[in-house]
Amino acid sequence: MSDFTDDLDDLETAEDFLRFFHVTYDQRVVNVNRLHILQRFHDYLSADNGMEGLDDDGMSSRYRFHLERAYQDFVVSNAIAEKTFKVHKEEARKMADRFVPLDSLLGSPVG
Repeated sequence: MSDFTDDLDDLETAEDFLRFFHVTYDQRVVNVNRLHILQRFHDYLSADNGMEGLDDDGMSSRYRFHLERAYQDFVVSNAIAEKTFKVHKEEARKMADRFVPLDSLLGSPVG
């Protein structure tokens, strides 16, 4: 096991990860989105196919990139809009299914 992997094992909270990877953060954003940030971070790491064979410095750099990206997603947006978790994805689908065009409510235009 590498030093990098050992260090990761000690991280527990979103703040631990953000501090470890030197990502500047606003505590208010983390307070509201901590689980979403960590889930998005995990999703980005899972989708990254270029980490094979990287040394500890390369892995750390790549992890930092994905954590910064995940954090920024929630600085400029919110958990519902980002649909991080299954419940949000299902709610967005339900909302789309319930969409009723305004024209259908107004009936045919009066001329």
